[in-house]
Amino acid sequence: MPFDLWVSFTIAAAILAVAPGPDNLFVLLQSAIYGARAGVFVTLGLCVGVCIQTMLAAFGVAAVVAASPTLLFIIQCAGAAYLLYLAWGAWHAPAGTDDEASIKKLVKLTPFQYWRRGILMNITNPKVLIFFLAFFPQFIVKGATETQVMIQMLIMGFTFMMCTLVVFLMVAWCAGTLADRLRSAKVQNILNKTSAVIFTLLAISTLLWKAN
Repeated sequence: MPFDLWVSFTIAAAILAVAPGPDNLFVLLQSAIYGARAGVFVTLGLCVGVCIQTMLAAFGVAAVVAASPTLLFIIQCAGAAYLLYLAWGAWHAPAGTDDEASIKKLVKLTPFQYWRRGILMNITNPKVLIFFLAFFPQFIVKGATETQVMIQMLIMGFTFMMCTLVVFLMVAWCAGTLADRLRSAKVQNILNKTSAVIFTLLAISTLLWKAN
């Protein structure tokens, strides 16, 4: 992949990582509720999801899924169900008391669970599959062989993942740090309920979304 083309792709990927979307919104909410540390592990999970999606796109699996309305609908349903599960958990999450130690005890998720949330959030989002299929080919060198195309897509996937990692870690740190300074039972309750509403709206959006 030519260096100048890679630079152009990197700039585009960085802009897309900053643009508001389900993934960075998810990092923002998880960091605000559970702290910056949770946001970091969620981000790492999302990056693993990006790697999986890249592999699917590079080896042609994504194209097969995109061409099958049934498979796409199944993924949409799975994604919506997972978001509704998160919404239910956020809505019923206890806010605790204004005592800082008591609030911290309410957070019982392990780093692995945060990491797993990030993976599931990414791989159950059908928009990512379609996005990779539509976005990556624009930067493929014309006349490239099938093997060269696969290698270029893997390079772009890794680059996209690194841009996502840097941007989302910044989001996690900023949201987590700010939330920790404002932490109280009242604020925690507002964050929980707001997250539940947003997760529900994302679930509805996932179900209603249709690939062009």
